[in-house]
Amino acid sequence: MLLQTHRLFLRAPEPTDLDFLYLFENDTTLWPVSLSLAPFSKEVLRQYLENASLDIYAARQLRLMVCLQQGQTVIGTVDLFDFEPLHRRAGVGIAVMQEYRGKGYAREALQLLEFYAAQVLQLHQLSCSVTANNGASLALFRQLNYTQVGVRQDWLKTPTGWQDVVEFQKILSLGGSSKDAQLTG
Repeated sequence: MLLQTHRLFLRAPEPTDLDFLYLFENDTTLWPVSLSLAPFSKEVLRQYLENASLDIYAARQLRLMVCLQQGQTVIGTVDLFDFEPLHRRAGVGIAVMQEYRGKGYAREALQLLEFYAAQVLQLHQLSCSVTANNGASLALFRQLNYTQVGVRQDWLKTPTGWQDVVEFQKILSLGGSSKDAQLTG
């Protein structure tokens, strides 16, 4: 089963993604968002990939690779985390490689993830936390009708000082959120 638009698709991580994840997870510009404090070794990432096929109900998280239809190039990841099956909710995260930003790929990938969350997992809501200085991500979640539900002041310590974090929430409909998204098998 694929989640796809005419430009991109989401798929489960594969062992061949090791080199991409090694570069991606060790990109220090993403660390403040991911809360990483140290580099990941290839061995740690290899072990992660071995367990990446665990069911979301067992792992309480799910990562999908964002890939271009043309050339099947991996350009980023989308994540569901803090999955709460009883309350039908999860946190959502997205990261796209620098050279693919500003082209609408993050929006499409997030719409596909919302479609999957609503249709397949039947989640009721998604939430996310965005640093207040991340204008692109703030705009993305606002464009996709996430509701700002609060601001955590001085929430993250960074090398340049304290950062506020904006909290968002979106109630999903069972119809999914993307008219362009589709499931194919």
